[in-house]
Amino acid sequence: MESLDMLANNIANSETGGYKTDREFYSLYTSAEAAGQGSEDPATLPVIERAFTDYSQGTMKTTSNPLDLGIQGKGFFAVDSPSGVAYTRNGSFQLTAAGKLVNGDGYAVRSASGSPITLDPSLPVEVAADGTISQSGQTGGKVAVLDFANQSDLVKQGNTLFRTTDPKTTPIATSAAVQQGRLESSNVGSSESVMRLVSVMRQFDMLQKASHIGQTMNSKAISEVARIAT
Repeated sequence: MESLDMLANNIANSETGGYKTDREFYSLYTSAEAAGQGSEDPATLPVIERAFTDYSQGTMKTTSNPLDLGIQGKGFFAVDSPSGVAYTRNGSFQLTAAGKLVNGDGYAVRSASGSPITLDPSLPVEVAADGTISQSGQTGGKVAVLDFANQSDLVKQGNTLFRTTDPKTTPIATSAAVQQGRLESSNVGSSESVMRLVSVMRQFDMLQKASHIGQTMNSKAISEVARIAT
């Protein structure tokens, strides 16, 4: 069930910009009783030990929007969400009527100094590879691009946002390049995910049948043992 839910969510977000696919790490479970002395052939079962996020680079797609920003390399944009600072690879940004740079959820994009970025909506926007924003030759701020020494410290907040599990975790600078007019696609391998989904569904169906057979055998054994011979 965990695998089915995870794979279905990956497939549903295969076209979501900046989405990072989830994967599972399996191990084998052996009960304490089966692993004890006197057990010649203990039964083991596969179990999902932990799920993890694959942060590999997605394909960069060119758009006609100068406010679309993609990160080539490791790093995240930072936004001010209602629950605190969140991080994202989805650089589909826009300007509000007041000129504030926000993401698709309306959260303010943070500058390198940690403050919101405010621009003139009437002027063209140019963004350099280091995230510096300029309008008519004047610098209008610098988009923060941050990374983490251990990306496993991040957990998903929705589909394209991440947050730190420990408030004391401090982001670090990164040498990743910001590409204007480009967006990073989801890194979900659609064909791979569909094949895995079909495989897991078949395994799930086999386990259901095995469970049903076991219940039938138990019911039959109980009814026959309880029957009084005549």
